[in-house]
Amino acid sequence: MTISPLLAGLCDDAALFPPGNAPMDAAVPAHLAHERSDHAALVGPFVFPAPRLGELPSILGEKAAGQDGELALSLTVPGGTDAVPAALEQLRAIDGAKLVAMEIAVPEGQSAAALLAALDEIAAIAPGVDIFVEVPRDDRRAEILAGLAGTQYAAKFRTGGVVATAYPDEAELAAAIRTVATSGVRFKATAGLHHAVRNTDPDTGFEQHGFLNVMLATHRAAAGASVEEIAATLAERDGARVAADLDGLSAEDVDALRARFLSFGTCSISDPLTELVGLGLVPQSSTGPSAPTGPVDFTSIDEGPLA
Repeated sequence: MTISPLLAGLCDDAALFPPGNAPMDAAVPAHLAHERSDHAALVGPFVFPAPRLGELPSILGEKAAGQDGELALSLTVPGGTDAVPAALEQLRAIDGAKLVAMEIAVPEGQSAAALLAALDEIAAIAPGVDIFVEVPRDDRRAEILAGLAGTQYAAKFRTGGVVATAYPDEAELAAAIRTVATSGVRFKATAGLHHAVRNTDPDTGFEQHGFLNVMLATHRAAAGASVEEIAATLAERDGARVAADLDGLSAEDVDALRARFLSFGTCSISDPLTELVGLGLVPQSSTGPSAPTGPVDFTSIDEGPLA
């Protein structure tokens, strides 16, 4: 199975997080299996919550004999910058895990200036680790994004959750994407991207963004599209059209897009892979997941265990 540069490393494995909530003793072996699969190039790091680091040594100690390599982790730190040093100290004592990224929340009341100063201290003690800031949806957002411009730090946007208010509408997300795409701030997205293309969840009625819509919106934002035009791209429900537009990008445009939009967190690797096969962006493989051979009807898909 060939994974194109458009999709390489796109799916960060967030199997431990809602709504999937996979047991750790199943999620870790499943991630390692994805890394050995023919779709391995699609798979990013294993997203892991810092408050659960104490559970990790026993799980890694149970890895199959003869299995090589370390578990690449993107560590989420909900306690913010103050909680990072202790988490790093705890992680250093765990064999078999390699920290490649951190996703750090911004606690209520922390200013942009204090955040950036703390990030500089963290970068000094964690060289080579990608640092993402989970940008809050409050009046600090603009200042924080402006502060990230020109730095090594990236943004993380929440695009959904377990309640309707956790989903930013098209206009809000479009404004955020336009800001980072035009200022050079790299970003990832997490939560709510349960399908490749914009859809309405049949059980909850939530309006859900599609991860391919976010990709195409990022490309168009960088090309100078207005917030209204970016919002229209986020609202597009024709999966074949969105896939065709992305598939038609030049190699240069793909490189520029993926330099801006790095990845998204998903509770399932197989579900987005199946939809990408259905849309013709990934070739079907006899060793891969069962996938439809024609266009996917996103209005009839059950949400499934995706982050």
